[in-house]
Amino acid sequence: MTPDLKNKHISTIDTAVKALHTRSFFSHYPENPLPEIYGENADKEGREKYKSLLNNRFEELLQENPEAWVGQEETPYEQQPLGVKYPYFSVETLIARADEAFHQWRKVKPVDRAALLVESLERMKNRFFEIAYATMHTTGQAYMMSFQASGPHAADRALEAIAAGYEEQSRFPEAMEWEKPMGKYNLKLNKSWRAVPKGIGLVIGCSTFPTWNTVPGMFASLVTGNPVIIKPHPKAVLPIAMVVAEVQKVLAENGLNPNICQLAVDAEDHLITKELAEHPKVKLIDYTGGTEFGNYVESLPGKVTFTEKTGVNSIILDSVQDLDKVAQNLAFSLSLYSGQMCTAPQNIYVPEGGVKVGGETVPYEEVVQKLADAVTGLVNNPKAGPHILGAIQNPATMERVKDAASIKGKELLSTSDFSNPMFANARTSTPVIYEVDATEKESYSRELFGPIALVIKTKDTDQSIAIAKEMAQNYGAISCGAYTTDEATKEKIMDEMSLAGTPVSFNLTGGIYVNQNASFSDFHVTGGNPAGNASFTNPEFVIKRFTWVGFREPVMN
Repeated sequence: MTPDLKNKHISTIDTAVKALHTRSFFSHYPENPLPEIYGENADKEGREKYKSLLNNRFEELLQENPEAWVGQEETPYEQQPLGVKYPYFSVETLIARADEAFHQWRKVKPVDRAALLVESLERMKNRFFEIAYATMHTTGQAYMMSFQASGPHAADRALEAIAAGYEEQSRFPEAMEWEKPMGKYNLKLNKSWRAVPKGIGLVIGCSTFPTWNTVPGMFASLVTGNPVIIKPHPKAVLPIAMVVAEVQKVLAENGLNPNICQLAVDAEDHLITKELAEHPKVKLIDYTGGTEFGNYVESLPGKVTFTEKTGVNSIILDSVQDLDKVAQNLAFSLSLYSGQMCTAPQNIYVPEGGVKVGGETVPYEEVVQKLADAVTGLVNNPKAGPHILGAIQNPATMERVKDAASIKGKELLSTSDFSNPMFANARTSTPVIYEVDATEKESYSRELFGPIALVIKTKDTDQSIAIAKEMAQNYGAISCGAYTTDEATKEKIMDEMSLAGTPVSFNLTGGIYVNQNASFSDFHVTGGNPAGNASFTNPEFVIKRFTWVGFREPVMN
């Protein structure tokens, strides 16, 4: 390894470790794509580099002798294939190469692994704009979200995992002389300890956030000495392929086997995820996606799993200071990326008696109408709508929006005609809202992924809290928003939802939304309900990836 790489990055690593403890704002990678930060021509160059990859083989990976070249991505903005082809390898080849690389990587010191990985993030930073366009045209995210989520926010989440893994491996001394008084003599032992990695890690990516959801597990396994195989969703490969390429380049430059980090892609006629997951040499699995496959991953014997699955996220409306500001905030949360976020709200609980606003009660019907009007106003704003909604990643989501009409309830807002001014053929949908009675549990006790919201009319706030808690406990929840001006009600919501392992955002208005989580401060998913069994990045997210093993022998006088 290059001798000065550790010196180059140790202050960044130490600062990141401190940020883990303080939980205050910390971001190593600026989230605004400003020319003065990233360079005058960074956006233009990134767009051109992205375009140069289309209809070509992606040949940056240092993985030799592919068995085929495959790819099946298409852009939701143009509904055309990207034409990018990736090297395909059999499962046995991927495993054999990872196993060989493991025995080199595990012997690299944790601090050196951390420095190598931070260097790869610095290389990734040089490609943030290129990654942004790749994210746009695989996921349907709008440009700004594509840049922020797949670039700086993902890199910060990766750095967070590196810092957490480095700290946990540095928690105890490498060696010491142990002395026990025995009366006339002292018993002396030389003791040493090693953090021994578990083995090959598999990271299974999702189609909507191909880097943000992938890099925490990827870098957590790498920093703890485990080789990783990155298996992206077949429709969203390009953004994470760029990240893997940069990691491989840094490894190779420093005399290490690039197969420490490999990209694994499906052939159209051969899906390899289950074959990889079930392989006995795969010891760690990180997974983001649907609950059914997530449950399968968690059930595999002999694996340590870290999952983020689906959930039913709630909004509890009790009392507010300014109903218009609340409605606007919720409208943005419902519309952002057309509801294709794991943190997007779905079930909005409104008491039938209405909501207290200041000193008076606003009737239920008026509250619901304000929400529908706020969504309509936002998506019809030509300066806001296209940049907030983006495009729909999966045609199945469009079908789900249509099928929502069969819900037992009343339509409050139907999807409107919406066209993206830059992409005439974009697959788009504005949010739909349906009113459902609290007794119709079958309608609202499942995740309706996409721009679908349900207003559930409850008897009172106590029933709203009870149902929100029940939904989280039984079906999982990753986020919850609550609006109340009453301290006792606030405490009850905190207490009940914490028992359901669900974080709560209270009284959000203005520029902060329930969908958003901040690296180094907010734990993403708790692992405390069926929406997932892990949380990044808490200590458990890294310490389960290695084992402490001790050695001792008498001190020779």
